[in-house]
Amino acid sequence: MRRLLPLTLILLGGCATSSDVQKLQSQITELQDQLAQVKRTAAGKEEVQNVNQRIADQTQQLLKSNATLIAKVDQIEERASNTQGTIEQTNYRLDQMAQQLTQSQHDIEDLKAAVARATAPAAAAASTTTPQPLMTEVNVPAPAPSNENPMEVYQAAYRDYQRGNYDLALAGFHDFLARYPESELAANAEYWIGESLYSGKKYSEAIDQFNRVVNKYPKSDKAPGALLKKGYAYLAMNDRPRAIVQFQYVVHEYPNSRESSLAKDRLRQLGIDTK
Repeated sequence: MRRLLPLTLILLGGCATSSDVQKLQSQITELQDQLAQVKRTAAGKEEVQNVNQRIADQTQQLLKSNATLIAKVDQIEERASNTQGTIEQTNYRLDQMAQQLTQSQHDIEDLKAAVARATAPAAAAASTTTPQPLMTEVNVPAPAPSNENPMEVYQAAYRDYQRGNYDLALAGFHDFLARYPESELAANAEYWIGESLYSGKKYSEAIDQFNRVVNKYPKSDKAPGALLKKGYAYLAMNDRPRAIVQFQYVVHEYPNSRESSLAKDRLRQLGIDTK
């Protein structure tokens, strides 16, 4: 508006010339250019605002997508963790089953050996008996059957354990040891008391019982199994360091045993090098 002031004065004065008209046209053209520049600038600002808005919208969308992606990754990691936990639990149960199978096989061998030793004297006596002269038949009452049968007492307790009746198994094995403390199957009975306690989730008591087996029968084939099961009990109690030491001890002391193989498997699952 300041540029229009001379033009106004000229017009009011009534003495406009061709030079004045040219100046006027020049000023109008300049104003038009300035107006066009202002419009372009306004349009540019609006375009910048639009671009900024689009960037903001895309940023927001990206953030939402990123949040969704993170949630999906978390879900995948959780599923992977659950799967790993399931695998470890399965391996743990397999280890237990394998160890119990090994102990059962040892137990069967012990039973067979005990039966063979029990029947050997009777068979030898029968083979050396000399023929007796024919005598008049006399009806002699048969002796009353004895209730003191160690094998039956032991097998009854063992069947209770196999059926999952751990309290009955404990009572049966304790009864066997009370009645036959010097039996060849005493070490086995002591071991299965520990197994019954372990299966009943009485891990601390089970560890004490397995220690009893090792201390009382160090040469028994139940000793490596008792040491291995101590490791399992420590794991069940979340005492990982003691479990690792126990498994390493089994590997070191009984390197060629089935229990050593199971201990190595468990150590590898715990991330411990067994070389």
